[in-house]
Amino acid sequence: MDARDTELKKELNASLQARRELGEEYESALVDSFLEKVDERIDGAVDRRVRRQLAERQLTVARDARSPRVTDSWGERFGFGIVSLVLAVPLSAIGGGVGHLPGLLVTWLGIVGVNVVQAVRTNPGLFGRREAAKDGDWDD
Repeated sequence: MDARDTELKKELNASLQARRELGEEYESALVDSFLEKVDERIDGAVDRRVRRQLAERQLTVARDARSPRVTDSWGERFGFGIVSLVLAVPLSAIGGGVGHLPGLLVTWLGIVGVNVVQAVRTNPGLFGRREAAKDGDWDD
C-alpha cells in the first residue's frame, strides 16, 4: 500500500466515524464527499498517465526525427555507381582532350567526389566512429 492509499483509507475511516457521530441523516452527504475525493484521485491518476504517454510519444517522435533515414535501396546505389562509370568515359575524354593531364585529374576528382558524397549520404557513419556493438552482434 502506498501513501496515497493510506490517505484514502484514512478519509474513509473519518467518513465512517463522522457517520456514526452525526447519524443517518448526514449519510448521503458524507458518501458524496468521500466519492468526490475518490473522483479527484482518479482524475489525478488519469491526468498523470496521459501526460506521461504524451511525453513518451513526443520523445519517440523526436528520436525518429533525429535518426538518419536510409531510403536508398541496394539497386539505387548500384545504379548510381554504373551511371557514374558510364559518364566517366566521355567526361575523361573531354577533360583529357581540353586540359590534358590536369583536366583529366580534375575530372576524376569530381567523379570520385560525387561518389564519396553519395556513399556518405547513404551510410552516415562511413568515415566516422563506428557504433559500439549492440546486443546480438558478433564479437570478432
